[in-house]
Amino acid sequence: MEKSTQIFGLRAIIEAINSGETIEKVFLQKGLHGDLYNELDTLVRKKNISSSYVPVEKLNRLTDKNHQGAIAQISPVSFHDIEDLVLNVIESGQTPLFLLLDQISDVRNFGAIIRTAECTGVHGIIIQKKGGAPVNGDTIKTSAGAVFKVPLCKVDHIKDAMFYLQASGIKVIAATEKTENTIYDVSFTEPCAIIMGSEGRGINPSVLKLVDDKAKLPLLGDIESLNVSVACGVMLYEVLRQRR
Repeated sequence: MEKSTQIFGLRAIIEAINSGETIEKVFLQKGLHGDLYNELDTLVRKKNISSSYVPVEKLNRLTDKNHQGAIAQISPVSFHDIEDLVLNVIESGQTPLFLLLDQISDVRNFGAIIRTAECTGVHGIIIQKKGGAPVNGDTIKTSAGAVFKVPLCKVDHIKDAMFYLQASGIKVIAATEKTENTIYDVSFTEPCAIIMGSEGRGINPSVLKLVDDKAKLPLLGDIESLNVSVACGVMLYEVLRQRR
């Protein structure tokens, strides 16, 4: 965790959340009680902020300040409202291209994807509030600063974003091996959003049921999959090829 992205202390974190600060994660001391602690715990749950209950030793390693049993990690970037972003892209006359990341957990993969997205003209990247990699120093470094150029949106669940995109006339395409269609069989020329799954599990089965189309990468070797950031890059450049 970057020192510059920390808030520590119960009241300070409560005030930060209530003032609209973008909080990536809150670390709360296990077994702690009290009115302020309970107020913060309730607020974190209500706002659906990612949180972990950890031993005091963990908190002490994160800061030598008087943390009072709570440390928050602040996002160094501002997140966009998905409805405003989609509407702005449609009204601009461009053919929308979005990425949906279904709980990708590695910050370096996340950063690499953001970097490729910036290079390929992606209009926005949509992630869940919980379960995915945070935007931290490693993300910024791996993205080569692209994290400040590509709009990021957070939603309660990827399904929420899918429903809104589909209602806006944007086709949702899953990058998955669970199909016979390769990326060369699927059309990316119309407005679309590509879903990339997490490193270990892939795309959640309940999410996969809701997509409009599926596409896989042809693999000729013995290894059955590519790194998710590499796979994402291949798909995005196929989008560019088709749209030229």
